[in-house]
Amino acid sequence: MTDTRPTPIRPGERAPDFTLAAADRDGTISLAEYRGKNPLMLAIFVGLWCPFCRRSIAQMGTAEASLRAAGVECLGVVASTPDNARLYFKYRPTRLRLAADPEMVTHRTYGLPRPAPTPQLMEALATTRINPTGELPEPLPVQEAAMAIAQRDGYVATATDEAEVGKQWPQLKGQFLIDRDGIVRWANVECGEEGVAGIGKFPTVDEMLAAVRALPG
Repeated sequence: MTDTRPTPIRPGERAPDFTLAAADRDGTISLAEYRGKNPLMLAIFVGLWCPFCRRSIAQMGTAEASLRAAGVECLGVVASTPDNARLYFKYRPTRLRLAADPEMVTHRTYGLPRPAPTPQLMEALATTRINPTGELPEPLPVQEAAMAIAQRDGYVATATDEAEVGKQWPQLKGQFLIDRDGIVRWANVECGEEGVAGIGKFPTVDEMLAAVRALPG
């Protein structure tokens, strides 16, 4: 298996295997654990420095019960060290099962884009206003929206966070519904449809359940 893809994995393609350290307990988590059992909703995030990811992880944790009731397992992949992730979730627990991928192997093998920080991208980030979670009084430029959500969290960045920002930004995120045979049946890639205006958006429970209802068989 190659370590990188030029485009995201698409429905109908086989999901790349992975084995990662668990972020919520000791041991490892692999895609093979789910094969032949239940479908899997896989959500791939960047590091915990990202306020949009912290919100999305919380959303996925809330959606987990509805997806499980529909017969689907859930797994989040966080691009941070296992120790850093375990420390964070010790104080902000989630019911979502989590794996740690500090080297972003899954991001590359699933083909999630990492745009070049060109002047055009920087201009778009400065001028595009977003409110991806709906919690801000009004849409703000991307970086201001991120800072506003972080302030609402009371989140204080650590040295690990600062190092991970340098390695990861502006890596995009994605979600993949994988059937019990290991085939991707639905995919959602951040900014895939809306461009920069899609930064920080996460699928709703209804959108994910609609994808589950469309599973063959």
